[in-house]
Amino acid sequence: MNSGNVALTEAVYYILLSLLKARHGYGIMQDVEQLSGGRVHLAAGTLYGAISTMLEKGWIEGVPGGRDPRKKEYQITASGKAVLRQELARLEELVKNGKMLLEGSE
Repeated sequence: MNSGNVALTEAVYYILLSLLKARHGYGIMQDVEQLSGGRVHLAAGTLYGAISTMLEKGWIEGVPGGRDPRKKEYQITASGKAVLRQELARLEELVKNGKMLLEGSE
């Protein structure tokens, strides 16, 4: 599936990072909070809306036969990793340009 050049929201970026390891919803919420140093708190509606969108786009997939059948687990796909790499490159460019211009103005 074509991932396109799209800027991710901070929540989606952290969810994709979290899903480099298979996790269920509550585990994703905890991991995102930890990864962001407590800045990003995902409400259940936000998380499951993002999961639904990412499933449709093929960025993540359900893990068949998870450890606990009551808790659906998800993991990132190859397409999701490509999107994550594109976003990382975009963010690195933003930081590089910001540093260059800000430091040049002082």
